Amino acid sequence: MTVGEFCNREVVIATRDDVIVEIAKLMRQHHVGDVVIVDQAKLPPVPVGIVTDRDIVVELVAEEVALESVKAGDIMSYELVTAREEDGIWETLQRMRAQGVRRVPVVNRDGGLEGILTVDDLLELFSEELLALAKVPAGEVFHEKKLRE
Repeated sequence: MTVGEFCNREVVIATRDDVIVEIAKLMRQHHVGDVVIVDQAKLPPVPVGIVTDRDIVVELVAEEVALESVKAGDIMSYELVTAREEDGIWETLQRMRAQGVRRVPVVNRDGGLEGILTVDDLLELFSEELLALAKVPAGEVFHEKKLRE
């Protein structure tokens, strides 16, 4: 399975110049924990950073920074880890773990934003796969009974 097959295609975006308070409002409005910061000069927009709810709390609120004066470009992560649509899920998970990130924007061959893949998405996928695997023994019993009839 590829990242492009599974990623969430509805990505909340903002620009470097957007104020953090507005980004926090976007997170609340869309019930997400991150906003991908993009360069909108290109279509589709190209991801250049990411701001997470944790960034806002740890870097700004806990330090009692006046949020009205902070822009996304001031706190976004610049070393952005991305995945390409054709990348495999397992390889992407390994990269996320190695880089210590919970979210990766998904890009096309030209670097344009196509989606986002999060640890929560992966947990959902893996739990569904484990549930299917857990049902295998019951299927064996069913087939054995049919063979005896």
